[in-house]
Amino acid sequence: MAAPSQVLASHSTSRFRPPRFGLGGSHLGESEDETAVATIDAAYQAGIRFFDTSPAYGDSERRLGTALQRRPRGEFLVSTKVVGADPEESVRTSSERLGLAVDLVFAQHDDAAYPVLDRLRRDGVIKAFGAVSDDWRELDRLVRDVELDCVLLTGQYELLDQSARPLLDRCVARGVSAVVSGVLTPQVLHMETVQARRLSAVCERYGVSLPQAALSFPSRHSAVTSVLIAASSPAEIRADAALVRRPVPERLWKDPELLRLLS
Repeated sequence: MAAPSQVLASHSTSRFRPPRFGLGGSHLGESEDETAVATIDAAYQAGIRFFDTSPAYGDSERRLGTALQRRPRGEFLVSTKVVGADPEESVRTSSERLGLAVDLVFAQHDDAAYPVLDRLRRDGVIKAFGAVSDDWRELDRLVRDVELDCVLLTGQYELLDQSARPLLDRCVARGVSAVVSGVLTPQVLHMETVQARRLSAVCERYGVSLPQAALSFPSRHSAVTSVLIAASSPAEIRADAALVRRPVPERLWKDPELLRLLS
């Protein structure tokens, strides 16, 4: 069985392709150092080779660097976010905290950052840049107007909410990779809605759990190259990686009841 990060999306015209699954670092600044580093190590051991962080995530960058500096640098990809008024300074400071070069940088709600990030990409300081938002319409505008490599959509494309499909269609047309996060929602994990419970019942007929289907679903759109999974403990990321490894039967996605529920 291929490792989580080595299973590719079906097809894409993207210029830049992050690995299919990544560890989202939003929880890594919330726990103790030892737990955070152990979580990163567990992700790496489970085959994950994409690690996303941000200066806004507390000690996440430093802890990620502590764990990854022991690994061969050519084997993994690191992304972070721009904070503050000076994108170049933000990237430099993130790299210092990580103790590693940053591969991919996302900016949020700051059109002035993109020309600077484009220059850093051309100079070889970073490999790629993109935009991050929880508003697919904002990302759609940026994909239309800016030469981005990648977008990070936090929500709005998962089993129970596919409102961002127009953005993903535009990404395909423009050759932009889409990374999505927030697919393991409380509704999926705890089946808090009637729709979630009905979806779960259909999935179970195929031997698939609802979280497993939720992790598999986004990359069925050819724009989606990566899904980020947030975890706060080694056990959590191991369990999620195990779900990723389990194949989802293609016939599930063709089930008429499932299609009705997803629509």
